[in-house]
Amino acid sequence: MSLLVGSRLWCRYQQRAVVDRKRPISRSGVKPAKCPVDHDPSPKPAQCPVDHENINPSNQMPTLSQDPAKHQSIQLPTYRTESSIPRDDSTKWEYPSPQQFYNALVRKGWETPEEHVETMVEIHNFLNEEAWEEVRKWERRQGSDDGLQLTRLRGRPNELSPKARLYMVAGWLLPSRFNTEPPFDRHDWIVRRPKTGEEVRYVIDYYSAPPEPDGSPVFSLDVRPALDSFGSLKERIAVATEEVWASFRENDKKSSNSRE
Repeated sequence: MSLLVGSRLWCRYQQRAVVDRKRPISRSGVKPAKCPVDHDPSPKPAQCPVDHENINPSNQMPTLSQDPAKHQSIQLPTYRTESSIPRDDSTKWEYPSPQQFYNALVRKGWETPEEHVETMVEIHNFLNEEAWEEVRKWERRQGSDDGLQLTRLRGRPNELSPKARLYMVAGWLLPSRFNTEPPFDRHDWIVRRPKTGEEVRYVIDYYSAPPEPDGSPVFSLDVRPALDSFGSLKERIAVATEEVWASFRENDKKSSNSRE
């Protein structure tokens, strides 16, 4: 949760999240970020397969078919998992079923092994739950996380955020410290604070990281309020300052221990 450069949420997907806060690292020699499943020797740039632009106004969800795709060889589940993310006072968002997810992949021209689709859906859902928890951490600083709602969202995979561009420039200048790869996806989430009715836009950049030795995929989420208001700017400056001082104190403590 930083203003320009700093820590991000690192998530290892393996039954449960193992979260660690680190500075962005260089990933030289690692293939460009992409979906965990290798689709073909020359895959298209990775992004969320679910089309968030074509929203059904009756339920605020993408319109995705539950019918099997042409040439589909195995049957995929059609159940939809309810998220922990409130949409309004009475309902929560639902994630696409494996069948809908697969149909979205097919529509985008991504050839994905059908047996991997359920795992991909689990990772998709896991990342969104982690992103929501990060949003709530920001909102707790304002005392606004109680009853917080995600009213709408927009996928913008082909639009780099200013911060993502800055990370890439930093990577070119300081490749030993920063990554030069772009995020594989971007979402803009609009959340409502029920107590005041205020709506706040959050920007979420999704990054891939080198997998664990056991093959477990690792992801980095950069979640922060967009600089749409003075309040969001002030909060991001405050968090960035806190992180700098926390890092300074940690380094000072390590230095003291090494001298003893």
